[in-house]
Amino acid sequence: MVDARQFSLRSQGIQPHMDTRAVIQGEHWRIGLITDALVRFEWSDSGVFVDDATQMTMVRDFNEVPQYTVQDRDGWLEIDTASVHISYNRGPFSKEGLYATVKQVPSGNNTWHYGDEQRGNLGGTARTLDNANGRIPLEVGVNSRDGWAIIDDSDANLIREVPAVHGAPNPFGTWVVPKDTHTTDIYLFAYGHRYREAVRDFMRLTGATPLLPRFAFGNWWSRFHRYTESEYCALIERFESERIPFTTAVIDMDWHLVDDVDRQYGTGWTGYTWNRNFFPNPRRFLAWLHEHGMRVTLNIHPKDGIRAYEDQYETMAQAMGIDPSTGEAVQFDLTSPRFMEAYFDRLHHPLEDEGVDFWWIDWQQGGVTRQPGLDPLWGLNHLHYLESARQDGSSYAERNRRPLTFSRYAGPGSHRYPIGFSGDTHMTWESLRFQPEFTATAANIGYGWWSHDIGGHMLGYRDEELEARWYQLGTFSPINRLHSTDSPFSGKEPWNFRLETESAMVHALRLRHALIPYLYTMNWRSARDSEPLVQPLYWHYPQLDEAYQFPDEFLFGSELLVAPIVTPGERCVQMGKADVWLPQGMWFDFFTGRHYVSEPVSGRRMEVWRPLDGMPVFVHAGAIVPLQTESEPLNSVMNPQSLQIMLFPGADGSFTMIEDDGAEEKVAITACTTFTFDERRSELVIGAVKTEKPQVVPQTRQWTVTVRGVADCLDEDSVTVRMDGGEPFAVEASYDPATLAITIALPELPVDRAITVEFPGRLGIAQNPTERDIYTIFRDAQISDDAKRKSYGMVCELGVNAHAALNTINPPLPTPVIHAVDEVLARGYSPQISSI
Repeated sequence: MVDARQFSLRSQGIQPHMDTRAVIQGEHWRIGLITDALVRFEWSDSGVFVDDATQMTMVRDFNEVPQYTVQDRDGWLEIDTASVHISYNRGPFSKEGLYATVKQVPSGNNTWHYGDEQRGNLGGTARTLDNANGRIPLEVGVNSRDGWAIIDDSDANLIREVPAVHGAPNPFGTWVVPKDTHTTDIYLFAYGHRYREAVRDFMRLTGATPLLPRFAFGNWWSRFHRYTESEYCALIERFESERIPFTTAVIDMDWHLVDDVDRQYGTGWTGYTWNRNFFPNPRRFLAWLHEHGMRVTLNIHPKDGIRAYEDQYETMAQAMGIDPSTGEAVQFDLTSPRFMEAYFDRLHHPLEDEGVDFWWIDWQQGGVTRQPGLDPLWGLNHLHYLESARQDGSSYAERNRRPLTFSRYAGPGSHRYPIGFSGDTHMTWESLRFQPEFTATAANIGYGWWSHDIGGHMLGYRDEELEARWYQLGTFSPINRLHSTDSPFSGKEPWNFRLETESAMVHALRLRHALIPYLYTMNWRSARDSEPLVQPLYWHYPQLDEAYQFPDEFLFGSELLVAPIVTPGERCVQMGKADVWLPQGMWFDFFTGRHYVSEPVSGRRMEVWRPLDGMPVFVHAGAIVPLQTESEPLNSVMNPQSLQIMLFPGADGSFTMIEDDGAEEKVAITACTTFTFDERRSELVIGAVKTEKPQVVPQTRQWTVTVRGVADCLDEDSVTVRMDGGEPFAVEASYDPATLAITIALPELPVDRAITVEFPGRLGIAQNPTERDIYTIFRDAQISDDAKRKSYGMVCELGVNAHAALNTINPPLPTPVIHAVDEVLARGYSPQISSI
């Protein structure tokens, strides 16, 4: 049985009452100052207001009372805080009678009038990308260039602790009930351009994003295909033989009976009975996947309830008081606690005990239930997530796991129920181009864990370049889930593509798995600090117009800036391009170590060109990125034995890596890594692990340190290492001119000792190999040999001034070739070029 204590208001973190010291109230109206920039406006004809939690709102008391003043001036109420001035005539809310002016916003539209259209809103997200081929309208978020945003909570249902529903016992403890009386209930976010603060307070209001389990950050394999057990196992073994890691197996709807359903029962869209022709022994199959390091989710479409052909029909019918001999279907009813208790205990728990780790809730059937205003998708997300966190002594609950759902977005507050499934993506460049913007903009409503159909699901066309670029975006997406439809021509296995495409795909998948230590640290940052992994540029640079003009570009955690290539490449130069804005300062290409210097304040706009196996990913000077190296078993997501620290020069830096035991105790393991870039010497310090549970991490680790973007200094002196300030010892180091990188291989060292890596003198930033890179562009260009010779000669002679001369060549050079050369010449340092 479900443990109701797990569903109490307290267990859900619900504290819905406002602090009365920050409430101004009349007979029919109430204004609550939750912060000096977050204001709640309520109107009630009955004079009864809402002090319950709602589907969106969980906490209205932030344990702080903002400073404010209230004055009565000519019958108007004037409320003033540090962020906003509110004027209200005390009547029914109207455009003329209620307005607020946001302070310190350089916009002519910084005054909100009740009912105003939110033209300056920067957007939130959307329920689904089903049937979308490119850009779609987005719902509003809490950020706006005008400085204000409105979130309307008037039509939400309430969450209450109720012992019974419709006279029947409620085993869940809490339930979602309609409002007793209709009220207008809206929230004004008057944060100006403090976008990060607005989202953080939105998530305080609506509930925090929970921690995801570590396996979620690896690669997911998903396909709408009628797999058999033997076929699926052979596929995973092929991935292993190719050294391509996967951590999650997504089994689409054909795990259950579909075509074998008698038409008297309708379609096989809904189902809970294993198709034994495909999976003769489900427990064996799921155990095999677990043994190979994979977690498993099954697809469900619950709408049609439980019909008489299902294995679980008799027990479900009995639970609902239906005589099984009648064959009457047990209807899906989200509004019935009795049904939902049986739904979990008799349908899902037995399958979970066989080995299902979490559920893919693929609800596509509208937003109506028997309770007005209650969206079935929201209800499924809410109850499934709470249910997945239960600890009632069952074998399923004893798996030492974090709760997880995989479902569609159901409105503001949905970040409490990760992970999001964005729907059936079209296989087109238009779909790929919209995904970076769609993902980043979702941060404006706190929704940070989108999972897209990487590679595209259906319709569209086969385009190998498109697939490679999509895989690269997947590497730098919140969740990397490959997916395709059940066509013999649409499989996303890398070996189905030409060699150069396969190579790019495999590199992207291996890199994603290597990024797990970085991603898991960002997971903690999201849960603890309300910092979504993917963020728009304007969160960091709100005062600059350029930050709003590059929607395809985004920040990926604290260290990385990503500008995916989302348009077809140019054959003449055999590369694709991204339009990039680099904020002020020094930036390095994450892969090649080439550096760029951007202008103060305004930064630098540029076209960035990359071959099929390259992607524009940048890091700021002083950045530190932890990676895990390939391990055995291949798909392992354990805290790794071997780690690589990627380090970039030019400034001091620090990074705190967080690991834990994966349990609800949330015991954090921190290792603070600091980099000192000094005139006299540079050093990297890998801090000792700090933990109450030493067994959570390996007792020793094999570290590799790679400093990318530096000149070769290894001839001057050796790299030395100290432990806890002890005597130095020399270590093996090598230099790679292709990536401008020094790599130091450390011996296996204990994790409870601080490790200091000392470099010989100050690490010099490498000169960009301009000559080599220009030569490569002309070598690969699809133009005449004569044009290459002339062009390269001009560049060698004129260096950074070659652009105008290149336009004089006859016949003219293709524009992409000139622009690719311009990128190389425009980098932060460009030495005189000599001919080859």
